[in-house]
Amino acid sequence: MLLLAAGALAQPKKVVADKIIGVVGDRIVLKSDIDNQIADAKRQEVDLPPNAECFLMQQLIVNKMLAIQAEKDSIPISEDEVEADIDNRIRYFIQQYGSREVIEQITGKTIYQFREEMREPIRESKLAGGMRNKIIENIKITPNEVRAYYEKIPKDSLNFYETEIELGEIVVYPKAGRDMEEYAQEELREFKRQVEGGEKRFETLASLYTDDPGSKQTGGMYVLNRSDRQWDPAFFNTAMSLKEGQVSRVIKSKFGYHIIQCVSRNGDEVTVRHILKIPRINEEDIRNAVVKLDTVRSKLIAGTLLFGEAVSKYSDEEQSKFTGGRVTGPDGSALVTIDELPKEVVVLLEQLRPGEYSQPAPFTDERGKKGVRIVYLISRTDPHRENLKDDYSKIAARALEEKKEQALEKWFLKNSKTFYVQIDEEYLSCEAVQAILGTTVKQ
Repeated sequence: MLLLAAGALAQPKKVVADKIIGVVGDRIVLKSDIDNQIADAKRQEVDLPPNAECFLMQQLIVNKMLAIQAEKDSIPISEDEVEADIDNRIRYFIQQYGSREVIEQITGKTIYQFREEMREPIRESKLAGGMRNKIIENIKITPNEVRAYYEKIPKDSLNFYETEIELGEIVVYPKAGRDMEEYAQEELREFKRQVEGGEKRFETLASLYTDDPGSKQTGGMYVLNRSDRQWDPAFFNTAMSLKEGQVSRVIKSKFGYHIIQCVSRNGDEVTVRHILKIPRINEEDIRNAVVKLDTVRSKLIAGTLLFGEAVSKYSDEEQSKFTGGRVTGPDGSALVTIDELPKEVVVLLEQLRPGEYSQPAPFTDERGKKGVRIVYLISRTDPHRENLKDDYSKIAARALEEKKEQALEKWFLKNSKTFYVQIDEEYLSCEAVQAILGTTVKQ
């Protein structure tokens, strides 16, 4: 039989020869399921284990077992969440390949057919996740278990931690002067006139002049869905109100000023292009922000203003409203290493001791937006070998994960014989598959 999975998008082929390499209950495992995951990992430069095909075969079998058990146990999943995941993947592909038409040309399928192909794998993944959570939901870890886990780690295998820092910041983004605001709007009105007069293509102007780095390479294109909630309201409502081919008036969002062109509509989805212009900030605007934060710093040092209160009242950084101004690492941890921080923040920290606040310092973020920040050094650890006193929470988290994995393995050993499983002979020698299935495998 001939099938095409979502991962095949990256290859300019309409069909891929496929075969069934496994059966779990009434669910099948296809060779393309594994091939596409390997191809996706390589494109994203994700490290694969030495026996990648065996590992992925095990994971696919595990997911299908969990999904089947989830259906038996009536684990609820939200069909709205399934639809949202499908929508997100379609938007991702459109963003990557430029249009629905290109996707349909590559896959040899309509977008509707492509959506339907994704539905069952996504639904199965959510069922498996729900069942996995049910198995491990009541697992806790005690201090004695954490200590036992730590003590069985060979001393020369304990993690070594570089200096870790806990810090907060208050960020102010200066407001541009009226002249710069008007200049940005006039630029956009001229772009709108050129597009509507047929002098220039919208995507060409966007590629040349937009201040949005996230869409510059795609000619300002985004795909929106009526159920989306992450967009700026002014941008979203304007985009949703446009007719195909129509260019909006100049609108203001929290990012700056825009004009938006509707490219196409399909049900609840709309594909648009936009040009963003951020009004330029001059030196006087920066100086005013520095003076403002210098006053805030004086109050913090005097103790008449608490840091959390200052963040809530003065910080313009949206994320800080949810973290109380704390700077978090890529994994969400409150402790960060020097290499995870912008260079200009590292320079400020060199002059601080725990409990101190930096002078207000201008900076430019990764989007090219100018701001001024105060940095608050909460704590700093010295480089050290992992130990229970300084790193208890990290050790406990790993110990808990190990305990959960053991519970899952115990569940599979107990229940795997209740599933009908048939595996292609090519995968029978896989240790990963044998470990999870034991004697249930059939040729």
